[in-house]
This record gives sequence, C-alpha cells and structure tokens, in this order.
Amino acid sequence: MKTTQVFDPWPEKYDHWFETPIGRLIKTYETELVLDMLRSARGERILDAGCGTGVFTQDLLATGARVVGLELSLPMLARAREKLSGDPFTPVQGDMNRLPFKDHTFDKSMSITAVEFIQDARTAVDGLFRVTRPGGIIVVATLNSLSPWAERRQRSGKEGHSLFQDVVFRSPEDMRQLSAVPCTCRTAIHFQKDEAPKKAKEIEQEGRLQGLETGAFLACCWRKPALPGHAW
Repeated sequence: MKTTQVFDPWPEKYDHWFETPIGRLIKTYETELVLDMLRSARGERILDAGCGTGVFTQDLLATGARVVGLELSLPMLARAREKLSGDPFTPVQGDMNRLPFKDHTFDKSMSITAVEFIQDARTAVDGLFRVTRPGGIIVVATLNSLSPWAERRQRSGKEGHSLFQDVVFRSPEDMRQLSAVPCTCRTAIHFQKDEAPKKAKEIEQEGRLQGLETGAFLACCWRKPALPGHAW
C-alpha cells in the first residue's frame, strides 16, 4: 500500500478513539504537554504538519492562533476541513519531507505523531526549521520507542497491520539527534491502553513526579536561533 493510502481508511476510527474514556484522557494529557511547549498566542501563524483529522488542531485554534494544516491523506484532510469550518484554518495536502512553503513563513510549527511514519526524520525536522521564523518554536511529538505502546504497535506491524509495518519509533535521545540545535524532551502517558481512567490518572501523576522519559507520548521542543541583532 502506498504511503498516501495508508491513512485513507482511518478518519472515523481515529476520531472515535479519542472519544472513548481512555482516549479523552490521553488527548487531555497530550494536548496539555504540546501547548505548554508551543506557547501559542493569539494571531500567530502556526503550521500543523501531519494534522490528520484536526484532533489537536482544534485546541491550537482555541488559543487564537491561525493554523495551516498539512496532511498527506486527502480523506483525513477533508475531515479536518469539515470539522474546522469557520475557524482560521487553511488545509494543504502535502508531504512533510517537501514542505510547500517559503522560508520563515510561520511563527511556530508543530507535528504530532506523524514523524514515526517518516524514515528520514532529520529532513522533516530540517524542513520545519526552514519554514519557521528565526526565534520561533518547533514542537515534534511521536510515540516513544522506550514505551510498551511502541512494542505493541511494532508487533502489530509484524503481524500484518498496514499502519505499523514501516513505522519508526524513536527514543528521546534519537529525537535529540535530529537537529544540532538543543531541544527539550518530555513524555506523557505512563499508563497502558487498558487501564481504568481513575488508575491511569494516578499512574500519570507518579510518572510526572519522577520525570520519567518512558511515557508513550514523547514531545520535543526546539527554538530556532534568532538572527544576529534581533531579540526574539
């Protein structure tokens, strides 16, 4: 199956997952972490690369930002466009490794759980740096290779699950190596998929207190160096 087709059957399934009790809890923790790193502000122009159906884009728009959503799968992008109709959201079909934007187009850029489907992640991150203005923030989140979640999905890929057959999960150290610019990495989702929500909250709190790097959701944040003479 071609890369452009892998996600095409998934829009409804993807959205439904985040409507389940444990899915809603996971989305809450993941969104809190991403927004805390991105620090989006009203009026900023932000790229959401690999926006999917707009699950995380909605929360970004709620901060007052103007968002361009890039997505390879047309059915996923169509669902995002439908859900976000009336918001300052511009959908663009395209490839993260060949971003169709000029240099310094965006104040900030983010990509949530898309880089694991890209073999050459360094090129993708370089592209996000290129289209982000000097002094801007880039946040990339992925499924942590140190988590049991990654182990299960890799196993599913070996058993024939088309979505995970060519997936590449990375550790915090792997992510830090994607750019010469230093980054901050944090994780969330320290519980398992079948955990009861109440128990999951307790496990998550403990994971945060310990500062564990083994949470399933790995988010890394870079700040693009400012140009000489600018105080961004």
